[in-house]
Amino acid sequence: MIDFHCHVDLFPSPERAADEIERAGTYVLSVTNTPKAFPKTAQISKGRKRIRTALGLHPQLVSERHGEIGLFRRLLGETRYVGEIGIDGGDDYARHIDLQKQVFDELLSACASVGGRVMSIHSRHASGEVIEALGKRREAGVAILHWFSGPVSHAERAVDIGAWFSVGLPMLRSRRAASIIKKLPRERILTETDAPFASTPGEHYPTAAVSETVTALSWYWGCDDAETRRQLHSNLSALVERAAVFRLGNGLN
Repeated sequence: MIDFHCHVDLFPSPERAADEIERAGTYVLSVTNTPKAFPKTAQISKGRKRIRTALGLHPQLVSERHGEIGLFRRLLGETRYVGEIGIDGGDDYARHIDLQKQVFDELLSACASVGGRVMSIHSRHASGEVIEALGKRREAGVAILHWFSGPVSHAERAVDIGAWFSVGLPMLRSRRAASIIKKLPRERILTETDAPFASTPGEHYPTAAVSETVTALSWYWGCDDAETRRQLHSNLSALVERAAVFRLGNGLN
């Protein structure tokens, strides 16, 4: 199973959640909300073969944490994965959208400067702005739009620029899910939980939610769960292969 967007460090007991992930055999991208959270969160996944830690600066925190961009740049050599980054145009954050756009572009530029990264991206109420920014910074790496909720036309534009998508139960249960899913190439989709938020709150890692997401996706694809799992694992393998070429360290290797 695959969970390509999970906040492992925000569980009541991150170590227990990581143990549960390992026992379930789930491959997880552990995203962070601030650069300062990255080093400690990376320790949780140390020695765990199925968890990778992403370096993030959540758009909802940009107004108070944009001073950590320098730290983001310094830590970027420690991981091939970035997230959660992006733009949020919701009512509580729209007043900072110009700053969010500026910071997002700086983060994309930083990713481009080290040869690219796999990026888990937030685009709530700002899918147009996010896709426009990504279109200008294609050298930043592989963009994976997390919990995409924009219009179908924006999904089509994202596909055109090479974006991937991570989908979870809230997205698949939405009224527009069918119209969006049919526009997305199957080979560019991964599953996610966004745990411990959204439909997966609680103290334990929501293994069942991953299985339910696979079943929901199978319904849209018109196939059985086994075929969906094969497709998702093929997708993950292709993504990991692409990530392997991204440089680590000081950019010299």
